[in-house]
Amino acid sequence: MMATEEQQFLEDYEPKEYPSVALTVDLVVFAVTDSVLHAVFIRRGGRPFRGALALPGGFVKPDEDALHAAWRELEEETGLDLGRHRAHVEQLATYSSPERDPRMRVVSVAHLALLATDSRTLPGLSPGSDASAAHWKPVHEVLADEELAFDHRDILTEALERLAGKIEYTLTAARLVPEEFALYQLRHVYDAVWNSRLDAGNFTRKMTGALTDTGRKVARSKGAPATVFTVKDEYLSPPLVRPAAGAHR
Repeated sequence: MMATEEQQFLEDYEPKEYPSVALTVDLVVFAVTDSVLHAVFIRRGGRPFRGALALPGGFVKPDEDALHAAWRELEEETGLDLGRHRAHVEQLATYSSPERDPRMRVVSVAHLALLATDSRTLPGLSPGSDASAAHWKPVHEVLADEELAFDHRDILTEALERLAGKIEYTLTAARLVPEEFALYQLRHVYDAVWNSRLDAGNFTRKMTGALTDTGRKVARSKGAPATVFTVKDEYLSPPLVRPAAGAHR
């Protein structure tokens, strides 16, 4: 009896009686080179906001979930396939302001991706889909000087704050370097995210308890060879305190 009533309810249900809401995804992809935090941006090729700088993203298809849509849209718009790189992806937040998209009511599920690099080079990008261009751009410069489409400034700001806060008490920063890394590479991630210049000696004292010395060294362009580490403990105790606002490099 209950199954029959449930079936009848679903047959009589009219979704069109409710306001239409579209679902999209947006991605903040962070990577660090030369002690500078970069993110992937596109130039929008279509309206609305044609020509504006934006985060990669797009509409979720009926047959996919938000995470799969995020990976697909990123590759379509920028040529960047996260599956080919050491990358960490997590859901950032849901953005649902009724005014965030001038076309219709659009809710976006934003994702944060951390892409490991060798601290010197960034993966190449190639625009596609509805993107007229794709670029790596310095995050702090974009937030200071650039206009972004939709509410992408808010999304980028929250992604940066999420990362900046997490690296105080976890080794999340190590997701932006190779699995085996030198301490200076890790320190450069902190410098990049916090837009600061940390003291090398103090940083070493804070970090070594959470790291494992591999017993190997790598050559550097300047100075003595550097010891190679891996992450031993995900959490930092005591935490590494972020420099006060305004204490930039």
